[in-house]
Amino acid sequence: MVVILKPNAPKERIDNLLNHFKDMGLSINYSEGANTTIIGLIGDTSRIDESDVAAYEIVERVQRVSEPFKKVNRKFHPKDSIIEVAGRKIGEGYFNVFAGPCSVESEEQILMVAESVKKAGASFLRGGAFKPRTSPYSFQGLEADGLKLLLAAKRQTGMPIVTEIMSEKHLDLFADVDIIQVGARNMQNFMLLKELGRSNKPILLKRGLSSTMEEFLMSAEYICAGGNENVMLCERGIRTFETMIRNNLDISAVPLAKTLSHLPIIVDPSHAAGRRDMIDPLSRAAIAAGADGLMIEAHNNPRCALCDGAQSLDLPQFDSVMENISRRVVFEGKQLVTA
Repeated sequence: MVVILKPNAPKERIDNLLNHFKDMGLSINYSEGANTTIIGLIGDTSRIDESDVAAYEIVERVQRVSEPFKKVNRKFHPKDSIIEVAGRKIGEGYFNVFAGPCSVESEEQILMVAESVKKAGASFLRGGAFKPRTSPYSFQGLEADGLKLLLAAKRQTGMPIVTEIMSEKHLDLFADVDIIQVGARNMQNFMLLKELGRSNKPILLKRGLSSTMEEFLMSAEYICAGGNENVMLCERGIRTFETMIRNNLDISAVPLAKTLSHLPIIVDPSHAAGRRDMIDPLSRAAIAAGADGLMIEAHNNPRCALCDGAQSLDLPQFDSVMENISRRVVFEGKQLVTA
């Protein structure tokens, strides 16, 4: 349920109303804007009579929220969320590029890529230390050693890092990671989501391969319900009947997410297409659709990559794509955040 208050409502009366709701055992999401103040009620609101709440002098109107997600719902939080990470803003009006290799393979590789993508204008260094793979015989990542190499690249370049977590048991290893990524296969790993909800780390949540938008937002709700509201959504393509590309980038997910939620949304064109020749046009489409950032795979030698080389840009190609991104971001009136 959402309660919209009248402008300039006295603070004392607002506090009395909030205390009334708290006494009923409800959780409250309080959002005060320049012109509108909204009280979002979370819990069993079925016993609340809307007319009783509307009778309060400071209440302008009351409306039921039919969607099962509450904290991530734009009705509860009309203003776009802006998440600050390592001095960088992610969200409405700001545009960030997360770039780096699919997998951390060696110190030489990650340092070379980090220096290059930083110079090209990327905001964050991405790289996989723990790798979820379909085959148990495929390269699984360097794991804890890969995290150490990412942190070494962070120290050398000053770039904050984002990397994927596979299990809640690994949380201690991610203490110095700037953004924790939840991969598509773990989008509905609810035990992991609950633990991340109890953390204070910014979370980049990827959409599952066959997940609906409601399921996607409900996974974000798990994290926010635990108390951690620093969540970013990431559209990375969904599985369809098409076989000529890895996944289909659901570009409609960007404006849909913006309509339904206040959370920033990032687009990953690399995983969506699985082909490096499609990254540039899909990036431009994502910017035009209103995305708040891009996650792009870049590698110093894609042909020899241990993972996903076909969808990785080489470093000169990344430079070229970044030039196009920069022009498009400016055209859309956003600020490109660089390292």
